[in-house]
Amino acid sequence: MNNFSEKPVTRDYFLKPGYIYLPEKPTVISTVLGSSVSVSLYDKKLKTGGMNHFLFPFVETGKQATSLYGNIAVWTLVRMMLKNGSVLLNLEAQIFGGAHNSAESSRNIGIDNVKAARTILNQKQIKVISEDVGGELGRKIVFNTLTYEILTLKVDRLRDSDWYPYEEGR
Repeated sequence: MNNFSEKPVTRDYFLKPGYIYLPEKPTVISTVLGSSVSVSLYDKKLKTGGMNHFLFPFVETGKQATSLYGNIAVWTLVRMMLKNGSVLLNLEAQIFGGAHNSAESSRNIGIDNVKAARTILNQKQIKVISEDVGGELGRKIVFNTLTYEILTLKVDRLRDSDWYPYEEGR
């Protein structure tokens, strides 16, 4: 059984698109989202959490099945949590991202990404306790896996310093 309550946050991790991260030790996970989506899962009994970051809602062919796709990324994060000792009843989710800039694209892939996350979490009966989705602004997300505190900053443009490794001006 993991007990993070006695351990300080020891790491920072920048979550890139197409990645899933379930740390062994308390970690501050950060990511930057536009139309992409991140789902955080937290086990309120074990006090552990993880996060994914995906760009596209669904993939149907096995040859292209990577965590760049929501249907793969969300299922995989759930499986990782279960393999780590979690029970579905103890999991809570939060969903972030899914912005749409109509000047950049006529297709609103952000809304499709959010639907993909909601669909899979609903199928697994994982409660979504909060979400910050849609709109036109990008987001910076900072997730403390020790405390399950998540900070969301909305931004109208992403600077080079928003991407890891961070530069001055972050």
